[in-house]
Amino acid sequence: MSDGDLGDFSDFDGAGDDADGEDGASADADAASEDDDGFERVEYDARAGDGLGVLAVSEGLRIGEREDETRLRAYVTSENRSGVRLGRYLVAAYPDDEALFCRIVGLEYGHRFRGDDANEIHARRAMQNAGIDEDDYTFVADLEPVSVLYRDGGDLRRRMPDRVPKPETVVREAADDEEIKTALKIPEDGVFLGHLAVGGEKVRTGATPPTIDYRVKDDYASGDPLAFRHTLVAGGTGSGKTHTAKNVLRQYLHDERTYPVEAGSDRDVQAAVVQFDPQDEYAQMHDDNPEADAETERDWERQGLAYGGHDDTVAFVPQVGAATYTAAHHGADQIPFTIPFSMVRSRPWLAASAGLNDNQYPALQDLLRRFFRQRGDGGTYEEFCAFLDDPALKEELDESGKIHEATYEAVFRRVRNVPDGVFDQDARPITDLVSEFVKPGRLSVVPTYHVSDSRAAETVVLALASLLVDEKLSSDPYHERIAETPLVVGMDEAHNFLADADTVQARQIVSKFTDAAKQGRKERLGLFLITQDPQDIAESVFKQVNTKIVLNLGDEDAIKSVNIPSSLAQKVPYMETGQMVVYSPDNSEPVELVGLPECLTRHGRD
Repeated sequence: MSDGDLGDFSDFDGAGDDADGEDGASADADAASEDDDGFERVEYDARAGDGLGVLAVSEGLRIGEREDETRLRAYVTSENRSGVRLGRYLVAAYPDDEALFCRIVGLEYGHRFRGDDANEIHARRAMQNAGIDEDDYTFVADLEPVSVLYRDGGDLRRRMPDRVPKPETVVREAADDEEIKTALKIPEDGVFLGHLAVGGEKVRTGATPPTIDYRVKDDYASGDPLAFRHTLVAGGTGSGKTHTAKNVLRQYLHDERTYPVEAGSDRDVQAAVVQFDPQDEYAQMHDDNPEADAETERDWERQGLAYGGHDDTVAFVPQVGAATYTAAHHGADQIPFTIPFSMVRSRPWLAASAGLNDNQYPALQDLLRRFFRQRGDGGTYEEFCAFLDDPALKEELDESGKIHEATYEAVFRRVRNVPDGVFDQDARPITDLVSEFVKPGRLSVVPTYHVSDSRAAETVVLALASLLVDEKLSSDPYHERIAETPLVVGMDEAHNFLADADTVQARQIVSKFTDAAKQGRKERLGLFLITQDPQDIAESVFKQVNTKIVLNLGDEDAIKSVNIPSSLAQKVPYMETGQMVVYSPDNSEPVELVGLPECLTRHGRD
């Protein structure tokens, strides 16, 4: 394509309306014949290049500022009708070097003949014959304008639709990589998610490769990397969300993907990825996909993808009570750890087994302050329970009016009911492992599948996640490694940890992650949330997510909650495994994609 034009946008090869203005075939009458129904049939020469048909004016041709003011329809010639689908992208040229990029949003057959007698004749004919004659009908596509394409100094650019094209302009299917990416605002470079698709079929072009890759912006030259403006992967069981999440996370671990340590810094480092894994699936990213053959890998290389097992993958295994972890399904190194009770000093909600009200939470905070003043950071959970089991302390606080006796007892009950084995087990404290847990270029996976007590598993995840968030947001961080390393925090089954609730603990957790979501861009902290129940994630966190990857969801409330355009939302329940809708307003127009059929790393248990 030359710099001076937009390809064949302005070519017109004789396609137009018929004499009645209601048929989308070419205006060059090749032959006329008299049919047995008494009506004249006109044969047309389909000399329209790659065109599907022409813009129609029978009901007006209009582009307005509001969607309901726009009337844009195209007659499709008979030989092109079988291949036309909802969602396909079309281009209509203006007389100059600009073009209107559109999407098909409706398809309709209409009959050329209006009289009742003709309808009766055609109905009888259809009942007697095996097929139909397309020339007896009009076929009209309703179009939604997406953008206007134009050249500026040789570069192809887009702007909002602001011109109405001419009547009888030839419309053709978009088939050029540059025009499609420009029209849909898809970046040329970034983190790969999949290939542009319509109705589950990849959009094909005349280029090599013939598919259009979809990438998410990931450099500061084009704005903030969207990794640090947060991502949601939502999909039901069997939709392919873990497969998709692995493929995306593998791109964040690309050897060549780096970020500045801080604003204005000359030093770039790889991001660290910490993935919380309740189903014990992500440590497999250490290993190659045994099902990927040489041709598949060459295809990945041609697309510039990071693929294969990520050598620097480590499973950080929480020691909780008598739970044991086995890992025959992956080859990643394992480092056991425990949650030291000292972490409760700045996170009091970790020490409560159930919801605390607004009176009980301040009481717990006061008791923890007293305990750590006496014992220091070496104080353990068992020592704290013994500290509370002191009638003299309870009486003193009650008589002084600081903590009512009933409140004291309620706090003590909840502290004693913390799941067994969460704190101070026989392993290194995670606070001593920070430099290994958060390391540029490392994938640190925290499996919790082996922890049978769900409350214990949730406590572990929230303790570690809050440690990462607190250090990232602190103006005076204790762990410099966390503060200075670009970090992506992945959380599978995120609805279990970030749901709205009425308890003080839940409000504290949601508030913490809301702050993380708001400040992540500045602090180089990205949340990567994976869930099958997006409607359960707290709105204050959810609304900070910029990129939503939506796979098959069958629940109506879940589909509504992701807040994607209705034209795409209605497709979600029907999508096959690996099909997805991507809604990322700061990256592109909302689009449908097909993910890679193969996982870039090992996936699934043999």
